[in-house]
Amino acid sequence: MKLAAGKADLDLCPYLDDKAKAVLGATTRPPIKLVKIGVGERSFSIGEEFVLYRHDKTFYHPPGIMFTVSDTQSDDEISAVTARVRDETLTRVGADLKFNGTAIVNTTGTAEAYARAVAAVEKTAGLPGVLISENPQALAAALVLCGSYRPLIGAATPENYKQMCALAKQHGCRLVVREPTLDGLAKLTKDCAAEGVTNVVLDVAPETVGDYLYRSTAIRQLAITREIPDLGFPVYLDATAFEDQDAAIALGIVKYASVIVTSPLSQPSAKAALTLRQNIYTDPQKPIQMNPGLYRVGTPGKDAPVLMTVNFSLTYFTLQGYLESTRIPCFMLIVDTEGLSVLTSVAAGKLNESLVRDAIKKFGVENEVSHRKLIIPGYAAPLSGRIEEATRWKVLVGPRDAAEIGDFLMQEWKP
Repeated sequence: MKLAAGKADLDLCPYLDDKAKAVLGATTRPPIKLVKIGVGERSFSIGEEFVLYRHDKTFYHPPGIMFTVSDTQSDDEISAVTARVRDETLTRVGADLKFNGTAIVNTTGTAEAYARAVAAVEKTAGLPGVLISENPQALAAALVLCGSYRPLIGAATPENYKQMCALAKQHGCRLVVREPTLDGLAKLTKDCAAEGVTNVVLDVAPETVGDYLYRSTAIRQLAITREIPDLGFPVYLDATAFEDQDAAIALGIVKYASVIVTSPLSQPSAKAALTLRQNIYTDPQKPIQMNPGLYRVGTPGKDAPVLMTVNFSLTYFTLQGYLESTRIPCFMLIVDTEGLSVLTSVAAGKLNESLVRDAIKKFGVENEVSHRKLIIPGYAAPLSGRIEEATRWKVLVGPRDAAEIGDFLMQEWKP
């Protein structure tokens, strides 16, 4: 029972022989294989998904978004794109969001130009990479420089898969396999497995976004039902093949792409892609939470107001933004309601006077201010009397809408 529920490891059972483990493993292993791309702290894993719809459980491994560079570009141009991927960060609801790596395209078709482009990328940053070439000789030259970093190479087709598999095996790379039909993809993954390459990613070779939607959805359905196990691999999407690249990226994020290759994005498009990816790959059953504690807005002094709220991240960042706009230095006391909003935590009993009292003591609020006044959210008003009794602090009931906090502080706060 534990094995079926995914709570036990098959290898820990001493009573199963290899044949039994193989049979049971086929039915208990994740329906989509886990594939790791790159090495080091910026490496990322894809696959190992279990559901068709996010709300059924959750999606686990966000897609890697890779910016393209070409061997027709200068070293400086290649280095600039690579440095952007290395350094650019969008901080949102307490998380640092980044792009994942570079996809190096062998536009010239020559091994010499391709090796130069790969060297320019590696000189700038050791990021996960995708090597895109139809020339096995060019790939071989590139892998001499970066093969030990476990890049994704592609693409293998029915015509060249033996050569591509030989390169993937030699350098321990992950391999993109490309076929427009599902039957063809299944046969190609089986052929690659026969060559000793099982870390593959599926390119459905779509001509339109509609093709991608149909094929990627069909692959996910057939994989998670184990109807066609040979399709149980992550999916690859080259968004540069479409006229509306932003739409292709969005579709890939919400519909099962695990690696998305795109030309370098404008700042608005970059923020949209990173934000959408974060939203889709957040567990819908576990709200994003802030760490409980005492946070400063500005440089508050001993007479600064103390505002208590919950650790639901959206509540925290919304309130923080409005407080910063008031330019009034203050403290935010964040209490642990397991990520629930104010109204929900009050209704569920997660926010109570004991929790507030313990948080004041735990985070040393009494040592930070000279007064004993606490501002609580408007939706926590029913708790005001009990909080006063438990903490011995005077409680001020703030507005229900965080947008009104500035006017409230101007009119009501008197230390």
